[in-house]
Amino acid sequence: MQPQNPFSQQSPIPGVKHIVAIASGKGGVGKSTVSANLAVALAKTGSKVGLLDCDIYGPSIPRLFGTINQKPAISEAGRIQPIDRYNVRLMSIGYLVDENSAVVWRGPMLFKAIDQFIKDVEWGELDYLLIDLPPGTGDVQLTIAQKVPLSGALTVCTPQNLALIDVKKALDMFMRINVPILGLIENMSYFANPTTGEKIQMFPKGELESFLDRTKIPKLIELPFYTTLAKASEVGIPVCEGTPDSDEAKLFQQLAGILKAKLEK
Repeated sequence: MQPQNPFSQQSPIPGVKHIVAIASGKGGVGKSTVSANLAVALAKTGSKVGLLDCDIYGPSIPRLFGTINQKPAISEAGRIQPIDRYNVRLMSIGYLVDENSAVVWRGPMLFKAIDQFIKDVEWGELDYLLIDLPPGTGDVQLTIAQKVPLSGALTVCTPQNLALIDVKKALDMFMRINVPILGLIENMSYFANPTTGEKIQMFPKGELESFLDRTKIPKLIELPFYTTLAKASEVGIPVCEGTPDSDEAKLFQQLAGILKAKLEK
């Protein structure tokens, strides 16, 4: 008897047109910040957008959107209502567990939580559901890929080899499970001196460019390090909402346009 294909049980989320995974392999490269600002930028184009925070052990989305103390409502049918902020529908374990409490769960509890986020949340009609994945290539990533058909995956990486090592693993995982790679976002690519405009390399340039050339994976955009972006993340107002005419917001708007063009082909 042939073993059952674990990906044969995928089910679309009713009403959701495109599901996009956002991964990094490594923590600390700004993946959640990119996810949050990309979601708001997509919503600004008139698209209906959801953002699912699947980092069960270290959820960031509630703080990035300034919704730390909000709790989702439950409908009469027992379905979870996502938090709506800046026209983005949000769901995270951070809305169900106190921010200062550790989530001490083994695999089965993780599977149950992911299953609930997919099946029991009233996402409604969405053009795009972005899934902010945790670091690594483990249970959460594989569970998501097995449960829903992904339109593609975005990866976020900083320039140095230390980050590239892990993003290669994330890309390899998606390739093995036949998820289309939409491209790579180089985050914290450089720091622009606000006085002179000089580009200052915060990280040593590693082998990222040669890796992308070799694998034909497109680099979608280079996002500089902005102190304003860091401050916006702390106060819970994404730059695309708080300062929509700023250079940093325009870059996320550009990224949203690139992603839409790729998915709507």
